[in-house]
Amino acid sequence: MGKLEGKVAVITGGTSGMALATAKLFVEEGAYVFITGRRQEVLDEAVKAIGRNVTGVRADSANLADLDRLYEKVKSVKGHNDIVFASAGGGEVDKPIGLISEKLVDDTLNLNVRGTLFTVQKALPLMREGGSIILNASNAHLKGYAGASVYAAAKAAVRSFARSWTNDLKDRKIRVNSISPGAIGDTAAFAQISQELTDFFVSLVPLGRFGLSKEIAAAVLYLASDDSRFTTAIDLVVDGGMSQV
Repeated sequence: MGKLEGKVAVITGGTSGMALATAKLFVEEGAYVFITGRRQEVLDEAVKAIGRNVTGVRADSANLADLDRLYEKVKSVKGHNDIVFASAGGGEVDKPIGLISEKLVDDTLNLNVRGTLFTVQKALPLMREGGSIILNASNAHLKGYAGASVYAAAKAAVRSFARSWTNDLKDRKIRVNSISPGAIGDTAAFAQISQELTDFFVSLVPLGRFGLSKEIAAAVLYLASDDSRFTTAIDLVVDGGMSQV
């Protein structure tokens, strides 16, 4: 029996990278997954890649009407959910303070903070007691990386959500944790960077390499499953030691 046998999971931004790898692993472990993406053709490709026990819903996590449609679909197909991986997010990390625009601030906070908040809030009416919520933060909030201040601040908020919501939801025995990936080489953010920049990032990682999406997926599986049944409010950093030394 898989670690998520019979569970229903919602994964936002599940069409590529870490979230897609997580969706595939969840299905392998017995879950039924709902994934979201903003582009229908990419969403269709992801559903095909997962292959079974999956429904794709076109949605922008920063759009509340889209989130309503997502959970209406979950309710009509499965009636409940057990796991939420609020993975959708992103932002620019090459903008020092003198180049930060109002639009950059609004876009980054809208997707990472507002989107994460309402992804979770709107899931709650369907969540069963004992469920698990995993929030996608970043190791950027742990260090003072030049040019990444807005993105790092947004991810610090996400990490803070895990602490506060743990207390909000403790009576329902719903666990809330965040995960903070580092440099993941097979994601869009890192796949096309120069060799010079690749060498620089790798030099910051004690393990001497980029991480892989499947390694993040394994960590998310731990937080979603009963293996972590006594774990809540933590930030699980998966970055090869990059932010710790």
